[in-house]
Amino acid sequence: MNEFHLDRRQVRRHFGRAAGTYEQHDVLQREVQTQLLERLDFYAGQPPARVLDVGAGTGRGSALLKQRYPKAEVIALDLALPMLRAARSHSSWRRPFARVCAEAGALPLADHSIDVLHSNLCFQWIDDLPALFGECMRVLRPGGLMVFSSFGPDTLKELRAAWAEADQRPHVSRFLDMHDVGDAMLAAGLRDPVLDVFRYTLTYSEPRKLLDELRGLGATNADQSRERGLTGKHHYRRMLAAYETMRVDGRIPATWEVISAHAWGPPAGQPRRVDGGEIASFSVDSLRGSRR
Repeated sequence: MNEFHLDRRQVRRHFGRAAGTYEQHDVLQREVQTQLLERLDFYAGQPPARVLDVGAGTGRGSALLKQRYPKAEVIALDLALPMLRAARSHSSWRRPFARVCAEAGALPLADHSIDVLHSNLCFQWIDDLPALFGECMRVLRPGGLMVFSSFGPDTLKELRAAWAEADQRPHVSRFLDMHDVGDAMLAAGLRDPVLDVFRYTLTYSEPRKLLDELRGLGATNADQSRERGLTGKHHYRRMLAAYETMRVDGRIPATWEVISAHAWGPPAGQPRRVDGGEIASFSVDSLRGSRR
């Protein structure tokens, strides 16, 4: 399913460096966040006791979750420690949230301990989908809700095409198709997944403005097969020239394909796939028999 691999150290490094500039460039991230929070309306019943924000970044989403669920324990989790330091500015004494530095594929949380799992535009930076969704399912309580957004393969297609005119090396990270994401969710045992695709087009006065924005967000190429040396000026100029031919109404377009989804934690005892096998978990009380 997944034919490419990401360099996790590079992902951590890029986002760590972008901690101080991220919120200067996160217009799209805020728009997607607004749409994602609407999916929380599907959560019914008692207010959640514990909410997890995976890939919390600078903590804007975590603060919004705390605002929505003021009595819940909200945990902001991110791979990059500088991002979590920046997130301190969004955590107040009236509405505090915890900050944890960890990877999404190895959540430092107990089984079935999370009522709502939220992640805005983070999962595209994780190439091991079985591990990712296996962890999500493990920490969700039965009936708990997971909502997330991620970038799809058409993201930055114009930039990718422009680089292809310059050379055949990967300069733009690749992202997984909605069907691959849905299949991975089902394989992990998540219940009743619903996925939608939205496309946004942002425009810029010149290609360099887009490249500056990507660096400011930390969303630069982390493909393991990327060229490790500096890009030559000749190739860079060829890419810029190719991108200039794509102007629409005098502006440079950049497409962002966003996958938005939600799913539920399965009932206790439903098997989940682990290392080629299946594991089912039950509470001790449910295993106790009765004698007459």
